[in-house]
Amino acid sequence: MEVAEPQSFSVKAYQDPPPAPLVDTEELGKWSFYRALIAEFIATLLFLYITVLTVIGYKSQTDPTKNAYACGGVGILGIAWAFGGMIFVLVYCTAGISGGHINPVVTFGMLLARRVSLIRAVMYVVVQCLGSICGVGLVKAFQNSYYDRYGGGANELAAGYSTGTGLGAEIIGTFVLVYTVVSATDPKRKARDSYIPILAPLPIGFAVFMVHLATIPVTGTGINPARSFGAAVIYNQEKAWDDQWIFWVGPFIGAAIAAFYYQFILREAAAKALGSFRSSSRV
Repeated sequence: MEVAEPQSFSVKAYQDPPPAPLVDTEELGKWSFYRALIAEFIATLLFLYITVLTVIGYKSQTDPTKNAYACGGVGILGIAWAFGGMIFVLVYCTAGISGGHINPVVTFGMLLARRVSLIRAVMYVVVQCLGSICGVGLVKAFQNSYYDRYGGGANELAAGYSTGTGLGAEIIGTFVLVYTVVSATDPKRKARDSYIPILAPLPIGFAVFMVHLATIPVTGTGINPARSFGAAVIYNQEKAWDDQWIFWVGPFIGAAIAAFYYQFILREAAAKALGSFRSSSRV
């Protein structure tokens, strides 16, 4: 009997999808694009509404002027759970519509990874900031006296910490978040492990939770410029505005480092590009 030799397959089991075009004007004519903008707006609004209410509620429950119990309320742990839990819920709900960014630096990281176009990235940041302002505005409308008394959930550098410490906390915290996002949503992982898209919101929510535990005492935890901006706009106090740059510069630096690290070191994009260039030069 003749035994057929096994065929050798040269086709790769997986091939990276093409990068998103830098400028994609065709998106402006699609309903799916505007639906994604609405999803990002509402998600960011809900995120700020729940989380800022949690912060204000905690401060009210531990207010010494009310003879409140100092260890009462949800505590820092509860605040961290509120932020992480809401991100988990909202990413799960909107991932299939807009990608579930809910954060300008996540959008920025996805832009650097070439998973969204520049037009989509800019519009996402705009609606995220608007959603943040509206979400905090609802908190103030419903609890005006509590809002002003307990700081409006605005991010500020805590007393005793230097600007460099606050900036470093925001850079590293955002690195953890964006690194988790680009890893959990990697197309290669989704192709290899079918359950990855379902589980992706979980590690992202946990990343937000863990970063809040570490940095709430330092900056109140920004890692989301839209969240910091919306609270500053509605609270509108000098300290919140003076420290505002920390919550933009730090997160964007952290996001850029995370996207570069994942794409060019872990995914070896630079090595692949160099190998492709060498192969073509030999032909």
